[in-house]
Amino acid sequence: MKFSDLIHRLSPQYHSFDSHPHLNPELTNIAPIDQADVNSLSYIEGDKFANMIAITKASALILPLDSALQTQATEKGIAWLASPYPRLTFAQAIDIFYKPYKPSAQIHSTAVIADDVQLGENVSIGAHVVIEKGCKIGDDVCIFPNVVVYPDVTIGDRTLLHANCTIEERTHIGKDCVIHSGAVIGGEGFGFVPTQEGWYKMQQSGYVILEDGVEIGCNSTIDRPAVGVTKIGKNTKLDNLVHIGHNGDIGENCAFAAQVGLAGGVKIGNRVILAGQVGVANQVQIEDNAIASAQTGIHHNVKAGETVSGSPAVSNKLYLKVSAIYKKLPEIYKNVKELQKKFNQLDS
Repeated sequence: MKFSDLIHRLSPQYHSFDSHPHLNPELTNIAPIDQADVNSLSYIEGDKFANMIAITKASALILPLDSALQTQATEKGIAWLASPYPRLTFAQAIDIFYKPYKPSAQIHSTAVIADDVQLGENVSIGAHVVIEKGCKIGDDVCIFPNVVVYPDVTIGDRTLLHANCTIEERTHIGKDCVIHSGAVIGGEGFGFVPTQEGWYKMQQSGYVILEDGVEIGCNSTIDRPAVGVTKIGKNTKLDNLVHIGHNGDIGENCAFAAQVGLAGGVKIGNRVILAGQVGVANQVQIEDNAIASAQTGIHHNVKAGETVSGSPAVSNKLYLKVSAIYKKLPEIYKNVKELQKKFNQLDS
């Protein structure tokens, strides 16, 4: 693809593009800037990575609206496209170069589908898929091999279920969702009542609801509650190995990185970001636009827009100050011991 053709296909997204007017290389692939070769397209987001322009082999770059970076690329003979959102524009360029694998609309002969299952149009069902009674499958749904769908599950249009995921009973999945391999949606919540004889199992009779556009990473789990609903809001994205406990209520457009764990009854607002290995205790509420940095342990409610760190969680600003002091603790301890020794001598 010629660079000029790429610009033409991207231009409906933005009307403020600028580009080098004379260079028009042939582009055959996309790559990170440090791995790019001739005929590759790459990008940088700011002057932090300006040094990469001098050493990259890429034939074309997506740059920020920074004249210094654009001049640097021009002097090296690299075609460039300037965008107010370089990473987003690069993501849209990937859509042009790469289309994810999706099998054709057909039902494999080894699939086991209950007689009363309602199948939409253009559905693809792979080998050894099992779909139990009472399920409703929307149009253009793609179910990869070895997926098991329990009874009374609803799956919305254009949703993808990747190989070896499991959708248990009383689960409602919206449109345009993606469930990756190994994920379990609607598994039993952790519900046991202590008695004198031991633990009494509380049956998990509730529902799991995934609204439109939700994506669930590999080997993640979303638990069905004893009663009520566990809900994941519209366009929320979960990374691999994320656990959502029973009765969780997650808002829209949230993003949780790998190994995040939520205990039961956690309520999270919209546009909340939880970095890797964040843990949230039972019944905690996290309001809109809050952020928790990696390995934060959240035991109390978090206000809207707040950024927290550490375990137990404190404001990120306080955490950074404490972390700076932590490095000096051996020196502080030594000084305290010396002061204590001098004080004892004076006292005696």
